This record gives sequence, C-alpha cells and structure tokens, in this order.
Amino acid sequence: MASDDREIERKYLLRALPEGIDRWPAEVIDQGYLPGEKINERVRRIRGSDGSVRYERTCKMGRGLERFEFQESIDETFFTTVWPLTRGKRVFKRRYQVPAGELTFEVDEFLDRALVLAEVELERCDQEISIPDVISAVLVREVTDEREYTNHALAR
Repeated sequence: MASDDREIERKYLLRALPEGIDRWPAEVIDQGYLPGEKINERVRRIRGSDGSVRYERTCKMGRGLERFEFQESIDETFFTTVWPLTRGKRVFKRRYQVPAGELTFEVDEFLDRALVLAEVELERCDQEISIPDVISAVLVREVTDEREYTNHALAR
C-alpha cells in the first residue's frame, strides 16, 4: 500500500480460479458494510487455514485506482455488535495470496456467487506490474474503474 491513508489498487475480472490456486495460502473472509453515504465502512472476520481468526474495521472513500483508506484491528465483541447492521450488504469470499515478484495478487473466490476477482496493491499509480501467468491464463479484463466490481457494490 502506498501510505497509511491511501490505497492504490488494480482489480481484474477472472473467468475462473487459476489452475493450482490451492497451493497458495488462503483465508475465508466474512465482510459486511455499515450504513453510510460518503464513506464505505466495513467490518471483516478473517479465518486463516491454521484456525486463526482476526477482525478488522476499514473505512474507504473515493473510487478507482487511488482511494482514501483507514484500517484498524478490532475485537470479536465489536465485530459481533455491529455485524447485524450489515444485513443485506455482505460478501463472503475465499482469498488466495499469489506472489508475483515484489507484489502479491489477492485472488478472491466469492462463495455466495459465481465470481472470481484478482487485485493487487501498488506503491504508485504509475507503477508497472506484470500479471503472473497463472492469473493471465484466466484473465477477462481489468475492472479497476468499473464500480459494479467494488466489494461495496457486490455486497448483498
């Protein structure tokens, strides 16, 4: 990520999970959005393959390649208290971490629909990236600027 207060990210639509994806680490994410107009505030429960569980709260503002982002760890009590407020604005996904040189592509397999997206966080907007062969083999197109592929828009 570029700094503590912004996120620079490219997002890609994939036609399927990349072949052999299960060789990379994965987490299961339950993600819900709190009501709000200008800021997208979400909470997450992240379950690791090792049985670990962690919780996060994130606020994002803006669209496209570069956005404001604030993220912090929260405890289970906070998560379970606000989770009911996210009803109707949730996504459930399995996230794989695919290394690509100095970058890591996150491949999201949505568990509540037939959809696979990949994203990569960058240091700069003009940073050159090389999409790994395993991802480019199933790449449909870049969807960074397509609002309908944001997690907030996909939440139901």
